[in-house]
Amino acid sequence: MIKMDSHIHSEYSPDSFAKIDDILRCAKRENIDVIAISDHNTVDGTSEVLRKTRNTDILAIPSIEISSADGHILGFGCEENIPRDLTPEDTIDRIHDLGGLAIIPHPYCFYRHGLLHKTDYKNLKIDAIEVKNARFIAGYCNNKAKNLSKKENIPGLGASDAHYYEFVGDCYSLLDCEKDIESIFKAIKKGKIEAHGKGTSNILLSKYLFEKNVLKKFD
Repeated sequence: MIKMDSHIHSEYSPDSFAKIDDILRCAKRENIDVIAISDHNTVDGTSEVLRKTRNTDILAIPSIEISSADGHILGFGCEENIPRDLTPEDTIDRIHDLGGLAIIPHPYCFYRHGLLHKTDYKNLKIDAIEVKNARFIAGYCNNKAKNLSKKENIPGLGASDAHYYEFVGDCYSLLDCEKDIESIFKAIKKGKIEAHGKGTSNILLSKYLFEKNVLKKFD
Protein backbone atom coordinates (compact mmCIF):
# COMPACT_ATOMS: atom_id res chain seq x y z
CA MET A 1 0.00 0.00 0.00
CA ILE A 2 1.18 3.53 -0.70
CA LYS A 3 0.19 6.66 1.22
CA MET A 4 -0.92 9.76 -0.70
CA ASP A 5 -1.97 13.31 0.16
CA SER A 6 -3.53 14.61 -3.05
CA HIS A 7 -4.59 18.10 -2.00
CA ILE A 8 -1.93 20.41 -0.53
CA HIS A 9 -1.56 24.18 -0.99
CA SER A 10 1.69 26.12 -1.19
CA GLU A 11 2.65 29.78 -1.21
CA TYR A 12 1.53 29.91 -4.84
CA SER A 13 -2.06 29.87 -3.58
CA PRO A 14 -3.30 33.28 -2.38
CA ASP A 15 -4.53 31.79 0.91
CA SER A 16 -1.34 29.93 1.87
CA PHE A 17 2.29 30.77 2.58
CA ALA A 18 3.64 27.22 2.92
CA LYS A 19 7.05 26.73 1.33
CA ILE A 20 7.53 23.67 -0.85
CA ASP A 21 10.58 22.63 1.17
CA ASP A 22 8.54 22.69 4.41
CA ILE A 23 5.76 20.68 2.77
CA LEU A 24 8.26 18.05 1.62
CA ARG A 25 9.85 17.88 5.07
CA CYS A 26 6.45 17.26 6.69
CA ALA A 27 5.46 14.73 4.03
CA LYS A 28 8.62 12.77 4.79
CA ARG A 29 7.93 12.98 8.53
CA GLU A 30 4.41 11.60 7.96
CA ASN A 31 5.75 8.78 5.75
CA ILE A 32 3.80 9.99 2.74
CA ASP A 33 4.85 8.38 -0.51
CA VAL A 34 2.89 10.57 -2.95
CA ILE A 35 1.88 14.23 -2.81
CA ALA A 36 0.12 16.69 -5.07
CA ILE A 37 0.46 20.46 -4.80
CA SER A 38 -3.05 21.52 -5.81
CA ASP A 39 -2.85 25.32 -5.76
CA HIS A 40 -5.72 27.61 -6.68
CA ASN A 41 -5.79 28.28 -10.43
CA THR A 42 -2.06 27.85 -10.99
CA VAL A 43 0.44 25.06 -11.61
CA ASP A 44 3.43 27.11 -10.42
CA GLY A 45 3.62 25.12 -7.18
CA THR A 46 3.33 21.87 -9.11
CA SER A 47 6.22 22.91 -11.36
CA GLU A 48 8.44 23.60 -8.36
CA VAL A 49 7.61 20.39 -6.50
CA LEU A 50 8.18 18.29 -9.62
CA ARG A 51 11.70 19.74 -9.87
CA LYS A 52 12.46 19.24 -6.20
CA THR A 53 11.27 15.63 -5.99
CA ARG A 54 13.28 14.29 -8.90
CA ASN A 55 15.45 11.40 -7.70
CA THR A 56 13.82 11.41 -4.25
CA ASP A 57 11.62 8.89 -2.44
CA ILE A 58 8.54 11.15 -2.76
CA LEU A 59 6.51 11.00 -5.95
CA ALA A 60 4.87 14.31 -6.87
CA ILE A 61 1.81 14.24 -9.11
CA PRO A 62 0.90 17.41 -11.01
CA SER A 63 -2.34 19.03 -9.89
CA ILE A 64 -4.35 22.24 -9.79
CA GLU A 65 -7.51 23.36 -7.96
CA ILE A 66 -9.69 25.15 -10.50
CA SER A 67 -12.42 27.63 -9.62
CA SER A 68 -15.22 26.62 -11.98
CA ALA A 69 -18.33 28.77 -12.24
CA ASP A 70 -20.11 26.59 -9.66
CA GLY A 71 -17.30 25.40 -7.40
CA HIS A 72 -13.82 23.96 -7.09
CA ILE A 73 -12.52 20.99 -9.08
CA LEU A 74 -9.10 19.33 -8.83
CA GLY A 75 -7.33 18.68 -12.11
CA PHE A 76 -5.30 15.77 -10.77
CA GLY A 77 -2.45 15.05 -13.17
CA CYS A 78 -2.63 18.40 -14.98
CA GLU A 79 0.60 20.31 -15.64
CA GLU A 80 -1.09 23.20 -17.46
CA ASN A 81 -3.31 25.99 -16.18
CA ILE A 82 -7.01 25.68 -16.92
CA PRO A 83 -9.07 28.89 -17.12
CA ARG A 84 -11.24 29.66 -14.13
CA ASP A 85 -14.98 30.44 -14.24
CA LEU A 86 -15.81 27.89 -16.94
CA THR A 87 -18.84 25.69 -16.40
CA PRO A 88 -18.10 22.55 -14.38
CA GLU A 89 -18.74 20.47 -17.49
CA ASP A 90 -16.24 22.47 -19.56
CA THR A 91 -13.70 22.43 -16.71
CA ILE A 92 -13.90 18.66 -16.44
CA ASP A 93 -13.57 18.30 -20.21
CA ARG A 94 -10.40 20.43 -20.11
CA ILE A 95 -9.00 18.23 -17.32
CA HIS A 96 -9.69 15.06 -19.29
CA ASP A 97 -8.22 16.59 -22.45
CA LEU A 98 -4.97 17.06 -20.50
CA GLY A 99 -5.03 13.43 -19.38
CA GLY A 100 -6.01 14.26 -15.79
CA LEU A 101 -8.65 13.07 -13.36
CA ALA A 102 -11.48 15.34 -12.24
CA ILE A 103 -11.71 15.10 -8.45
CA ILE A 104 -14.24 17.06 -6.41
CA PRO A 105 -12.65 18.56 -3.27
CA HIS A 106 -14.68 19.36 -0.12
CA PRO A 107 -17.96 18.51 -1.88
CA TYR A 108 -21.22 20.04 -0.62
CA CYS A 109 -19.39 22.67 1.47
CA PHE A 110 -21.08 25.94 0.48
CA TYR A 111 -18.69 28.23 2.38
CA ARG A 112 -15.65 26.69 0.65
CA HIS A 113 -17.03 26.64 -2.89
CA GLY A 114 -17.86 22.94 -2.75
CA LEU A 115 -19.08 22.02 -6.21
CA LEU A 116 -21.89 19.62 -5.37
CA HIS A 117 -23.56 22.24 -3.20
CA LYS A 118 -24.92 23.78 -6.42
CA THR A 119 -24.49 21.21 -9.17
CA ASP A 120 -26.10 17.84 -9.79
CA TYR A 121 -23.37 15.20 -9.85
CA LYS A 122 -25.35 13.19 -12.42
CA ASN A 123 -24.49 15.75 -15.09
CA LEU A 124 -20.74 15.55 -14.42
CA LYS A 125 -18.06 13.07 -15.49
CA ILE A 126 -16.51 12.87 -12.02
CA ASP A 127 -13.56 10.52 -11.54
CA ALA A 128 -13.44 10.72 -7.74
CA ILE A 129 -14.50 12.81 -4.73
CA GLU A 130 -12.96 13.63 -1.38
CA VAL A 131 -14.80 11.77 1.38
CA LYS A 132 -12.30 12.73 4.10
CA ASN A 133 -11.19 16.34 3.89
CA ALA A 134 -9.25 17.33 7.01
CA ARG A 135 -10.45 20.94 7.06
CA PHE A 136 -14.06 20.18 7.97
CA ILE A 137 -14.84 21.24 11.53
CA ALA A 138 -18.05 19.19 11.50
CA GLY A 139 -18.38 15.90 9.65
CA TYR A 140 -21.63 16.59 7.78
CA CYS A 141 -20.14 17.25 4.32
CA ASN A 142 -17.63 14.42 4.59
CA ASN A 143 -20.42 12.02 5.56
CA LYS A 144 -22.61 13.21 2.70
CA ALA A 145 -19.73 12.71 0.25
CA LYS A 146 -19.05 9.25 1.70
CA ASN A 147 -22.70 8.27 1.21
CA LEU A 148 -22.61 9.48 -2.40
CA SER A 149 -19.39 7.56 -3.02
CA LYS A 150 -21.01 4.34 -1.82
CA LYS A 151 -24.33 4.94 -3.58
CA GLU A 152 -22.88 5.78 -7.00
CA ASN A 153 -19.63 3.78 -6.74
CA ILE A 154 -17.52 6.93 -7.10
CA PRO A 155 -13.98 6.44 -5.74
CA GLY A 156 -13.47 8.30 -2.45
CA LEU A 157 -10.21 9.97 -1.43
CA GLY A 158 -8.77 11.37 1.78
CA ALA A 159 -6.76 14.60 1.64
CA SER A 160 -5.44 17.20 4.05
CA ASP A 161 -6.33 20.29 1.98
CA ALA A 162 -3.38 21.73 3.90
CA HIS A 163 -2.81 25.47 3.64
CA TYR A 164 -0.18 25.33 6.38
CA TYR A 165 2.64 22.81 6.08
CA GLU A 166 2.03 21.29 9.53
CA PHE A 167 -1.38 20.05 8.30
CA VAL A 168 0.12 17.81 5.59
CA GLY A 169 -1.04 14.23 6.05
CA ASP A 170 -3.91 14.97 8.45
CA CYS A 171 -6.08 13.08 5.97
CA TYR A 172 -4.70 10.83 3.27
CA SER A 173 -5.43 7.92 0.94
CA LEU A 174 -4.01 4.42 0.91
CA LEU A 175 -3.76 2.84 -2.54
CA ASP A 176 -3.14 -0.75 -3.52
CA CYS A 177 -0.77 -0.15 -6.42
CA GLU A 178 2.77 0.62 -7.52
CA LYS A 179 4.28 4.07 -6.92
CA ASP A 180 3.95 5.56 -10.38
CA ILE A 181 1.37 7.90 -11.88
CA GLU A 182 -0.16 5.39 -14.29
CA SER A 183 -0.68 2.81 -11.54
CA ILE A 184 -2.12 5.42 -9.17
CA PHE A 185 -4.61 6.64 -11.78
CA LYS A 186 -5.70 3.06 -12.49
CA ALA A 187 -6.10 2.34 -8.76
CA ILE A 188 -8.25 5.44 -8.25
CA LYS A 189 -10.47 4.64 -11.24
CA LYS A 190 -10.93 1.05 -10.02
CA GLY A 191 -11.69 2.21 -6.48
CA LYS A 192 -8.63 0.48 -5.01
CA ILE A 193 -8.26 3.32 -2.54
CA GLU A 194 -9.11 3.96 1.12
CA ALA A 195 -9.61 7.33 2.84
CA HIS A 196 -8.02 7.75 6.28
CA GLY A 197 -7.06 10.44 8.75
CA LYS A 198 -8.41 13.02 11.16
CA GLY A 199 -9.64 16.58 11.18
CA THR A 200 -7.03 19.31 11.37
CA SER A 201 -6.26 20.46 14.92
CA ASN A 202 -8.14 23.62 15.87
CA ILE A 203 -5.11 24.67 17.92
CA LEU A 204 -2.79 24.43 14.90
CA LEU A 205 -5.44 26.07 12.72
CA SER A 206 -5.66 29.03 15.11
CA LYS A 207 -1.86 29.30 15.10
CA TYR A 208 -1.83 29.32 11.29
CA LEU A 209 -4.57 31.96 11.05
CA PHE A 210 -2.75 34.16 13.58
CA GLU A 211 0.50 33.92 11.61
CA LYS A 212 -1.28 34.48 8.30
CA ASN A 213 -3.56 37.36 9.29
CA VAL A 214 -1.56 39.11 12.05
CA LEU A 215 2.15 38.37 12.01
CA LYS A 216 2.39 38.42 8.21
CA LYS A 217 1.38 42.09 8.21
CA PHE A 218 4.56 42.95 10.13
CA ASP A 219 6.98 41.12 7.84
